Amino acid sequence: METINVGIIGGAGYTGGELLRILINHPFAKVAFVHSNSQAGKPVWATHTDLLGDTDLTFSDTLPTLDGDDLPVDVIFLCSGHGASVTFMAENDVSDNIAVIDLSADFRSENEDFVYGLPELNRERIQESMRIANPGCFASSIQLALLPLAKASLLTHDVQVSAITGSTGAGQALVPTTGFTWRNNNVSIYKAFSHQHLAEIRQSLTQLDPDFKAAINFVPYRGDFTRGIMANVYTPYAGTLDEAKQLYRAYYETHPFTHVSDAPVDVKQVVNTNKCLLHLEVHDGQLLITSVIDNLTKGASGHAVQNMNLVFGLPEDTGLRLKAVAF
Repeated sequence: METINVGIIGGAGYTGGELLRILINHPFAKVAFVHSNSQAGKPVWATHTDLLGDTDLTFSDTLPTLDGDDLPVDVIFLCSGHGASVTFMAENDVSDNIAVIDLSADFRSENEDFVYGLPELNRERIQESMRIANPGCFASSIQLALLPLAKASLLTHDVQVSAITGSTGAGQALVPTTGFTWRNNNVSIYKAFSHQHLAEIRQSLTQLDPDFKAAINFVPYRGDFTRGIMANVYTPYAGTLDEAKQLYRAYYETHPFTHVSDAPVDVKQVVNTNKCLLHLEVHDGQLLITSVIDNLTKGASGHAVQNMNLVFGLPEDTGLRLKAVAF
């Protein structure tokens, strides 16, 4: 396999930093440039301080020519804020021979240009595309909890979701609800029943089951920790626990990062990994699915590298066998 040359747009934020941590250790990737208007001229390690000694890359506020015969990169990751990716694609003539993987929400609604980048749903389509819209973090966790039920047309009643995320899910810009003095020893809800990820969740479930019309009642929580998501999802279910486990294990049998656990799962099992762990329980006709991921890896940058691997014909777990924090 030849080297995959990578460019990162918006490399100073949390997702840009996570991408750098993964890609500088990826066996087939080489980071050619890291773009940042706010950190231009500074070494990457000055912002992502844990990378001191790992890379000599410097942030730049200028871009190489992204169209023509002599292309500087094979893939670019768009890691800027929501709305910036649409502007970037409109203002830059990006060659069709450069893959674009967008980590914002700008292209997640199905369109003719970008494929929704959830490998557990669209692996074959991702492999054939050069424009990928990476899923949202809550959306990844919740969809992975529900895809097998949608595939089996078992989502016939309303779905209830209660999910909590770490402070890095809000981005690196300091706002009152991400500051330590507010967030520490504190839990709060936000965007109850109206979170922006609901649209992409429904889009995916409807793709598997066009008859899915039930409500998805989602209450998100801000947690007093830095990274990770736990989603508790439940809906009426007429089968047994063993039948549910068989259904889920069959669906995810060929997917390397999503696993069904017989034991209860917790966030530390997945922090700093690209895994999603699922635990199933049946209570009085309700199927409860607990889904845990790291919002910065499987919920963002690790997921993006998984998509890059698929686009370039690599095993999708290449460079992503990461160690959990555990304790």
